[in-house]
Amino acid sequence: MLLLYGAYGYTGELVARLAAARGLRPVLAGRSAAALEPLARELSLPHRAFGLDEPAVLDAALDGIRVVLHCAGPFSRTSAPMAEACLRRKVHYLDVTGEIPVFESLAARDREAKAAGVMLLPGVGFDVVPSDCLAAHLKRRLPSARRLALGFESSGRFSHGTATTIVENLPHGGAVRRDGRIVRVPLAWKARVVDFGRGPRTAITIPWGDVATAFHSTGIPDVEVYLAAPRSLRWGLRIARPFAPLLAAGAVQSFLKGRIKAGPRGPSVEERARTRSYLWGEVEDDAGGRAVSRLETPEGYALTARTALAIAETALRGEVTPGFQTPSRAYGPDFILSFDGVSRRDD
Repeated sequence: MLLLYGAYGYTGELVARLAAARGLRPVLAGRSAAALEPLARELSLPHRAFGLDEPAVLDAALDGIRVVLHCAGPFSRTSAPMAEACLRRKVHYLDVTGEIPVFESLAARDREAKAAGVMLLPGVGFDVVPSDCLAAHLKRRLPSARRLALGFESSGRFSHGTATTIVENLPHGGAVRRDGRIVRVPLAWKARVVDFGRGPRTAITIPWGDVATAFHSTGIPDVEVYLAAPRSLRWGLRIARPFAPLLAAGAVQSFLKGRIKAGPRGPSVEERARTRSYLWGEVEDDAGGRAVSRLETPEGYALTARTALAIAETALRGEVTPGFQTPSRAYGPDFILSFDGVSRRDD
């Protein structure tokens, strides 16, 4: 049985509705019974309301569950108690995080998960399924690669949960991987011109989840991730660098999160339908070898619902590898090509 935690959040609801449309019957779950019950009633799905603070409550809530799909962020606060409960109860753990510390903390539990026969697979959404598969494909094309750059371009808006996570992480700046180690760098540390498949765009480094996962998937020691960004965003982030510590202040965080809550929950149905996402990747080795590949996919949240649910279904069938996994390690570099609307091109 599948338990979907955070079912009434923006991404969780997308997954719940897609599951119901496919005739699946996940158990919908979350902290608030008042928020959970209307959705469960509408979709005619079972539901369980519980928090993540008490291990005994969590253990009881996972009774009869084989797979958890965790969609309640920010995952820096919610992932650890759920993952710990899954390890205790021998339940496979999936989530849709994009947070580097979460990936690394779960990777550190690899041995524990293997001993329990449990798969820990974070990042089963847009971050990081398409980019992780792209990284693994590039490593396959150039096995001697030592440097990996990934990037994406999308005009879609963020959900409340994603935007809140970004705001909470702004004070920490950016991140890249050097010689296998994650290194903190300033916001918008580097810029480069990237052709995502629609002509050149200027992109800036961001602390995207692949800074963590791509190393585990490919072994490539140097990793950077880029986002296509307009000039206003590039300059705004650079100007904000000296003030990064101030962004952690409670008043500033409250103000920014209030602005987020005042806006739409996320992209509308129409926005998800008309938006496309474009990914680019480049690998290089020390002998001058180079390979470039690109992906085009549906809008990020629409793709997230599909990839997350597909991986959950696969895990329910018992197609799992115990221990910490990434999408491409668990299901291969070509997994992303199994979804309608996804195409890949090699240069």
